[in-house]
Amino acid sequence: MVCLLAAACIAVSATTFTVMHHLQITQFDQELKTTSTRVLHFDRTAGENRAPGSPPVSNNPPLTNAPGVPAQTVLIRIIGSQVMDAGLRDWATGARQYLSAQQVAVLRGLPLGYPVTRDIPGLGDYRLIAVKALDGDVIITGLPLAPLHAAQYHLVAVETGVTVATLILTALLGALTIRRTLRPLERIAATARRVAELPLHRGEVALPVRVPEVDVDPRTEVGQVGAALNRMLGHVADALAVRQAGETRLRQFSADASHELRTPLAAIRGYAELTRRVSDLPPDVAHAMRRVESETERMTNLVDDLLRLARMDSDRPLANEPVDLSWLVIDAITDARIAGPDHRWRLDLPEESVTVTGDEASLHQAVANLLTNARVHTPPGTTVTTALTMSGDQATLSVVDDGPGIRADLLPQVFSRFARGDTSRRHSAGTGGLGLAIVKAIVEAHGGNIDVNSRVGQTAFIMRLPVRPGV
Repeated sequence: MVCLLAAACIAVSATTFTVMHHLQITQFDQELKTTSTRVLHFDRTAGENRAPGSPPVSNNPPLTNAPGVPAQTVLIRIIGSQVMDAGLRDWATGARQYLSAQQVAVLRGLPLGYPVTRDIPGLGDYRLIAVKALDGDVIITGLPLAPLHAAQYHLVAVETGVTVATLILTALLGALTIRRTLRPLERIAATARRVAELPLHRGEVALPVRVPEVDVDPRTEVGQVGAALNRMLGHVADALAVRQAGETRLRQFSADASHELRTPLAAIRGYAELTRRVSDLPPDVAHAMRRVESETERMTNLVDDLLRLARMDSDRPLANEPVDLSWLVIDAITDARIAGPDHRWRLDLPEESVTVTGDEASLHQAVANLLTNARVHTPPGTTVTTALTMSGDQATLSVVDDGPGIRADLLPQVFSRFARGDTSRRHSAGTGGLGLAIVKAIVEAHGGNIDVNSRVGQTAFIMRLPVRPGV
């Protein structure tokens, strides 16, 4: 707004200056012609006895003595090519001053009959007119343009001051007006920010935030935005409620089903083990019972994982106690070496123990799942390196293997539930696709995060946890 107003003020000022300059020059030329006429009349009256073309007699007064001639008026008589009378009337005393040869040279050859502007050395800009008298002499009359320039400078100064003051006042009043007008929009933006800060992606979601009633007036544009935002928030709240109800029912079903399946699975496993103790079973029946027992164990593990996830989804509080992460990793590596003797297990720990705050059993489960994932999905002979570091207020645990890697298009889903490895990784019995999902849930429940990056020859899972305060 200020820039547009500045451009308008400059355009108006330039137009005003141009018009005023034209009017002033017109009035100035009229005054110049009047003065020239007065000088011609004075010259004709004073030189009545002089023959045409002859020099003025010695007793004729100079042109600067003409009555009604303003101060600093330049008056020159040219007879033929000879300058006979060149002077001006002084500002203060009115006395005659003679023009120098350099000043007179500028005034030679002026066109007859119309005003022109010349810069006279030492005197400045003059408006001059050359007129031929009845006796053939050329009379040059010139008025200084200094008063005209002074008036123009004054006009420019006034216009500049008024323009600057107008722009400053417009900026202040415009800013106040716009801020006051946009204040409801700021409140709407604050409402949107409060909604953006809500954890809408998990847990029981309540969406009580709404735009105030004062900002939902349908007669204004801002009020229409506020009303539309309120309607949208209402739809979002309804959708969240429906989603939460469905997720709650699904969690409850998963937990109930997992809990109910544990007993019959334990019974099936027990009967399978009891049947295998019979020594005279046919070979095919013994093999079938071993397969029943193996699949029952796999299903039991899957049910346990489902039950653990269901409990974590219900936001049950975890233990909050100091956990020595260094010893926890050592225990998990020891178990992994026993379960996977065909792999090479390496451990890199800092000299001092790393302690975090959390649930020891859950953290042990997370580390064990990472090591199990590396063992199950890589071929024998793979080197798995587990490293633990501490930096500031964060502990970092990395599990890196030099196996075949994870396909790039599967990386975004690797922590999803029931995610399956790509065909380049060996699938073994006992994997239900929930191990990494459990790891992520446990890490996030402890306020940390986990990432994965993979290429052929290197797959790294990096888990970050906040350390115990004061450590």
